[in-house]
Amino acid sequence: MTDDVIIRRARDCGRITLNRPKALNALNQDMVDAMYAALKDWREDDSVKAVVVDGAGEKGFCAGGDIRMLAESGKAGDGRAWRFWRDEYRLNTLIAEYPKPYIALIDGITMGGGVGVSVHGDFRVAGDRTTFAMPETGIGFHPDVGGAYFLPRLIGEVGTWMGLTGARLKAADCILTGVATHYVPSEQRPALIEAFETRTLDSDGEAAEALLDEFSGDPGQSDLALTRGLIDSAFAGDDVAAMEARLEAAGDSWSLRQLDVLRSKSPTACTVTLAALRRGASMNFREVMAQDLRVSMRFLEDGSDFYEGVRAVILDKDNAPRWAARAGNAAPWFAPLADDQEMSFENA
Repeated sequence: MTDDVIIRRARDCGRITLNRPKALNALNQDMVDAMYAALKDWREDDSVKAVVVDGAGEKGFCAGGDIRMLAESGKAGDGRAWRFWRDEYRLNTLIAEYPKPYIALIDGITMGGGVGVSVHGDFRVAGDRTTFAMPETGIGFHPDVGGAYFLPRLIGEVGTWMGLTGARLKAADCILTGVATHYVPSEQRPALIEAFETRTLDSDGEAAEALLDEFSGDPGQSDLALTRGLIDSAFAGDDVAAMEARLEAAGDSWSLRQLDVLRSKSPTACTVTLAALRRGASMNFREVMAQDLRVSMRFLEDGSDFYEGVRAVILDKDNAPRWAARAGNAAPWFAPLADDQEMSFENA
């Protein structure tokens, strides 16, 4: 048991609250284990009609995973990173395949691991504090937790732009792209939770849909409505260098800002990420999760940029990573792992 996640029942509703507000509710192994166990139990419990997940505090739904531990484990070769990713990806898969309504209240920072425990569910409810992103290329890593599944399925090349640059979406952007299914003003969030905990729900999602519609508001205009054309033009294709050239040639202020951002990311991470997104577009969810585990482990094994990114962003906080040269071929990152390390969905 852990105090880092609060798991309880409230009438028809299974309730999960990520409870590390000082760490923006970032996931650790104990949290992943507790969520997985609860969801499996509730899946078989006919009295649980729906699951609602939120984060403690006002700043973050879930800002990611335990990056420091992952880097330490990779250097030590002690297997903790592999176990965390395997179990996290099993949790992501359980959520994606869950037979009952899964409602994530992403009112706050939602990044990395927080995306994995929200975006694959039936309902994703943005609020005024929502900031949604997959910023992994900024630490020399890739958008895992199913990023290669959901990002290619967003409108146009928005997912490619997000995966490569770590672009942050606010509530209106989340609604426009389909990242979020509903917007509920932050001031209405306590009343929404109370309604889920006290009203009659059903396991087909109709009651949850009606309840969310009752509390939904207007998130306003998304800036993506103005930049969609630029995104789709610049981020098409399979070559990061060509994307950089198109951004430079476009010459407008937005494109030049994106160029600066893209060039600040790990060149190898961007190459591998782009290949993962293109491959993931034609994969099913479990295939993507198996791919995620392979790629994540490769970043530990050939991980100069990952360790350097963690140093620059997490440890020293100088935000001045010294990246290695761009990998010319992403194929080695996708090779199968040893048989006993490959992703297994047994008992998932």
